Amino acid sequence: MLQVKILFFAVVLALSPSIFAQTQLPSFFNDGMVLQRNERVSIWGHDKPGTSIQITGSWGSKAEARSDENGKWSLRLSTPDAGGPYKVIISGSDEIVFKDVLIGEVWLCSGQSNMAMPLKGFHDGASPINGAAETIKNSRNKKIRLFKADLQAGLMPLDDVSGNWTIAKPSTVEDFSALAYHFGTGLNKILDVPIGLIQTAWGGSSVEAWMDGQTLSLYGIKLPTEMPEKHKNVVPSILYNGMLHPYVPYSISGVIWYQGESNVSEPEEYGKLFPALIKSWRNKWGNEHLPFYFVQLAPFGYKKDSSVNSAFLREAQMQTMLNLNDTGMVVTLDIGECNNIHPAEKKLIGERLVSLALANTYGVDNVLYSGPIYDTIVDRSGGKVQLGFKFGQGLGHAGSELRGFKIAGKDRVFYKAQARINSDRTIEVWSERVNEPLAVRYAFDNCTEGNLINGSGLPASSFRTDNWKDE
Repeated sequence: MLQVKILFFAVVLALSPSIFAQTQLPSFFNDGMVLQRNERVSIWGHDKPGTSIQITGSWGSKAEARSDENGKWSLRLSTPDAGGPYKVIISGSDEIVFKDVLIGEVWLCSGQSNMAMPLKGFHDGASPINGAAETIKNSRNKKIRLFKADLQAGLMPLDDVSGNWTIAKPSTVEDFSALAYHFGTGLNKILDVPIGLIQTAWGGSSVEAWMDGQTLSLYGIKLPTEMPEKHKNVVPSILYNGMLHPYVPYSISGVIWYQGESNVSEPEEYGKLFPALIKSWRNKWGNEHLPFYFVQLAPFGYKKDSSVNSAFLREAQMQTMLNLNDTGMVVTLDIGECNNIHPAEKKLIGERLVSLALANTYGVDNVLYSGPIYDTIVDRSGGKVQLGFKFGQGLGHAGSELRGFKIAGKDRVFYKAQARINSDRTIEVWSERVNEPLAVRYAFDNCTEGNLINGSGLPASSFRTDNWKDE
């Protein structure tokens, strides 16, 4: 028995030297990582209590810290403009050298299955990605780095994840988020800088699962006391604990997010929780202006629950974008699939996210990033309603005529309506069945046929002029 124990510990020592190392950092500090450019990036770890820690970047920056009584240490290292590869040397009780380090733009990519969906599609074969084979074949790019951690949940905030930085190439991108990859390649092509993408997404997850306990308590949401065996992805806070907290405060340029399907039956609650999530993440990173760009739900049937109307969730997402600074939303009314909750068109969504980032984060001029946004009722007379829009940039429609409008009078019954563009910012809506119209709705259904666009081809979001409850 003694010999067995000795052999066991010998194997552990051989296979897991990091367990016994004195100087330790989370797994995302490693070879091949991307650090945010022109920033004092956060780097942290553990060592013996009271140990002097020095970090040197081969570009010429140094920083020092001392581990506290619990062995924790944290410091900030100044980075130059985009470039590399560099080395980062950590000197404490041990010396660690990270090689092939790039300096560029780092984005956190989170949400549920439409963010997690890999380029090769899901294994069931029913959810492919358009153009995946060609994209994967041409994916080799040393300036795009991917970090995808294993799924994990926690009852308490965790300090690390299991994962590695990899260079973009066919064998790595096929299992990486298709949406995040297309976003990253778009940024790399236009900005011509290294791009680091951190994928932390879990299919079917709820917004509550990604929020910290303190924020959730403000909304009366109770936290779990035991780890559930099933459906961890919808349990309040445990994905925040396991899959977001470990990265705080790894220096990032911003966040892209695709989530909402799991909260589609509770739009009012989502309208409160989603903005709270954004604010809480910004608080964790110490940046109230941290860019947060998200994807609006695409059309889908939701046939399992006939009471669900996803337009209300899309409305909550739109209101978040309109009312919260430094956010942006990609509309997807033109790429939905009524019988598939995972639209195959991820490249186009990625390109629209790129446009948001270019215009609002990187200050690139003349980038069109938004479709028409309903603003106000300009006139209501003669049996017609005239609607005014922001970000018109020339109103138009895909197809021979405008579709997707409905109109109602005081009886609150909505009828299919005709619509006509009057100018580059106004649309006239009417129906012979409604003599005194009070309200207009556009594409306000689960699987909608709306085709309103602007001059650059970007679609308008679904909207309504009323605030009536569905009866």
